[in-house]
Amino acid sequence: MSRELPPLNALRAFEAAARLLSVSQAAAELHVTHGAVSRQIRVLEEQLGVSLFDKDGRGVKLTDAGRRLREVSSEAFERLREVCGELRQQDSERPFVLGCPGSLLARWFIPRLDRLQKDLPELRLQLSTSQGELDPRSPEVDATLLFAEPPWPADMQVFELGVERIGPVLSPRYARSAELAGQPAAVLLGEPLLHTASRPQAWPQWAEAQGLDAQRLQRGQGFEHLYYLLEAAASGLGVAIAPQALVADDLAAGRLIAPWGFVETDARLALWVPSRRGERRAERLAEWLRGELQGDSR
Repeated sequence: MSRELPPLNALRAFEAAARLLSVSQAAAELHVTHGAVSRQIRVLEEQLGVSLFDKDGRGVKLTDAGRRLREVSSEAFERLREVCGELRQQDSERPFVLGCPGSLLARWFIPRLDRLQKDLPELRLQLSTSQGELDPRSPEVDATLLFAEPPWPADMQVFELGVERIGPVLSPRYARSAELAGQPAAVLLGEPLLHTASRPQAWPQWAEAQGLDAQRLQRGQGFEHLYYLLEAAASGLGVAIAPQALVADDLAAGRLIAPWGFVETDARLALWVPSRRGERRAERLAEWLRGELQGDSR
């Protein structure tokens, strides 16, 4: 006697249809089409060499073989559901480790951390950052929040949160702020611009979006990280360029101004989750982050 099991998808389709005595309801529960459930049941019948359902008017009823298989499969799947629920509960009791670049963490995430903890206390968030490039596939993190450009890798579940918008910012304390702010964007072609090694393409991207010759940009003081760049701008040292999300609070407080607005890039702020995790808490976090970004844009 063969001990090989039929395909699990076929068993799952049968179990749902047998429990509900409806192929249509089973399809709705499994988020597939009526035809997909019917095909899986036919596969199972062919594998077992028996009929599992008979037509009953506009519905279906179980054969003797179907009733026998339903008893066993329903018990097995119910036990699987119970154990999986217990494992999810156990998993939810450990901290959710979020990787995040230091500049994004300091200038956008931390100011919202108290609100996040109140709204999602079950998350038990633990933050992780790195001076180098973050690895979303690291086994030490459950998810990673970062700006990046699609397409997204097949082995990651990526929740897009918002489009990246970048633009020049400066402090009202900057000696030339009043003179520059009243001029068109082209005035910055003659200005030594603050820049960062972590985003060397930012100024050229902005210039091209404005229809300006990026070759005419003049580089002033450089900084290794975006956080230091924006602190320099806020201290009145010159004109920097930054994602709108990272300076939203500074703009609202008047610490920085953005006379030339912001332009969209191809990048997205996204929450990256390794597909193997199946981390349900990531979905709730992504929804919360998306709401915060929408609030910033209002």
